[in-house]
Amino acid sequence: MKISRINRFFNIVLGALAMLVVALLSAFITMRLAIHGREVKVPNLTGLTLSEASQQTRSLGLILHLENRFYSPNTPPGHVLAQSPAPGVTVRRQWAVRVTESLGAQQVAIPDVLGQSERTASINIRRLGLELGAVAHIAAPGEPGVVIAQTPAPNAAGVDRPRVSLLLSEPQEAESPQAFLMPSLAGLTLAGAAARASAAGLHIVSAEDLNTPTPATATTQISNSAPGSPPPTPSPATSAAPPTTQAISIGTVVAQTPPAGHRVVKGDPVRITLTN
Repeated sequence: MKISRINRFFNIVLGALAMLVVALLSAFITMRLAIHGREVKVPNLTGLTLSEASQQTRSLGLILHLENRFYSPNTPPGHVLAQSPAPGVTVRRQWAVRVTESLGAQQVAIPDVLGQSERTASINIRRLGLELGAVAHIAAPGEPGVVIAQTPAPNAAGVDRPRVSLLLSEPQEAESPQAFLMPSLAGLTLAGAAARASAAGLHIVSAEDLNTPTPATATTQISNSAPGSPPPTPSPATSAAPPTTQAISIGTVVAQTPPAGHRVVKGDPVRITLTN
């Protein structure tokens, strides 16, 4: 009696497990069918008319999208020249298939729109069934908003697509002052320094006197002085020290601001220091 009950219990458990396995397997198969039921293979649309390609993609739940139009001497106009994705690729339904339409051999001459305004050039391009491509601008002399270059060139043959891009002129910005290196004024008199600075487009705004006859002392006083402040009075020991080099000529430039070789532009002010 007890063994019979145990067998019955195991039979119930095995039956329940079998039913669970069947349910899981059924759900797995249903899921795979559902997933694969939403996938299709992209058909070969090359050579079809746009109408035929549209019907074929729509029947498979795909969306046809016209992306480009190119000239082609081998494919009749209005037919599919190329496609993406390629034929045979598996995609989901509602996937977009992009195609390029053939315009046949080039029969429309590229117009000459050089010198025209953007609006006039655009009208003349579209009047011939062509497309307006990229429009760029560049600073150029003359009237702004005028076509100064085009691609393809006027009357070009063998172009691949019916698109004309334009390059328009725009007003030139005011040129920035030309920079150059500050000339050296050392050793010049005040008049000579003013003449050299003026020739370079600069002007001297201040000239300070330096009460030191030797280069060593002059250099020390300039380096220890703040810009625009009078040079410090040399110490007696320094003044009394005998010069080790030849004395600077009286009334000549011994320092300048900006220093020689510094970047300057025309109109910059210059400050100099002279021997007394």
